[in-house]
Amino acid sequence: MAKKLIGKVALVTGATSGIGLATAKRFANEGAFVYITGRRRDKLEAAAAAIGVNARGVVGDVGDLGHLDEVIQIISEEQGKIDIVVPCAAFAQAQPLGSITEESFDATFGINVRATMFTVQKALPIMADGGSIVLMGSIAGAKGNAGRSVYSASKATLRSFARSWTMDLKARRIRVNVLSPGPTETASFANTPAEAKARLAAQIPMERLARPDEIANAVLFLASDEASFVTGIEMFADGGFAQV
Repeated sequence: MAKKLIGKVALVTGATSGIGLATAKRFANEGAFVYITGRRRDKLEAAAAAIGVNARGVVGDVGDLGHLDEVIQIISEEQGKIDIVVPCAAFAQAQPLGSITEESFDATFGINVRATMFTVQKALPIMADGGSIVLMGSIAGAKGNAGRSVYSASKATLRSFARSWTMDLKARRIRVNVLSPGPTETASFANTPAEAKARLAAQIPMERLARPDEIANAVLFLASDEASFVTGIEMFADGGFAQV
């Protein structure tokens, strides 16, 4: 079977673990050269090694616009273009209304919204016409959960971005979509008691949490030419959790 991303250059931020790393691996396996970012050099080097020869790690914080400039400059000098942008870096903290702090609010919107927007905007000058942007949403943007209002609002913002950017970028045929996962077996669940995970799984029609590679498969579809007539949508990979 032919690989789906031969000759493509991708940028995946927050790709040292979980969904971001699974996505970067999937892209590389499909023939893309993948640039990944992360704040810790040791984790970034380990992730790049796990991906293989088609990966390059750039250390830095996506919340730092100067760092984003450096990332784009490196890609421009080494590849001359970007075909796919997937901002995966995210921040989540549970705080119920009445105890939300300014620091938590700023951190959540700073990474989930501000960094996502500037990652995309700074990539645009070297982004190839006909490229693909996949924003990493969450079912939290469509469901109400106690203590998660700020995080949920930040993810709902990405849905709005996709609609507007689809119109902003239509002349360049750059597709913009949102992929919204449900609960996924990542580090965020590492310390969750088995009983709590079982209760959560029981609420999902497929009666289990997703694997990161399953989410990466959905990102690959939106990023590839198989989704050539798909733009402006939010696609859920949630086992039906937010759908029924």
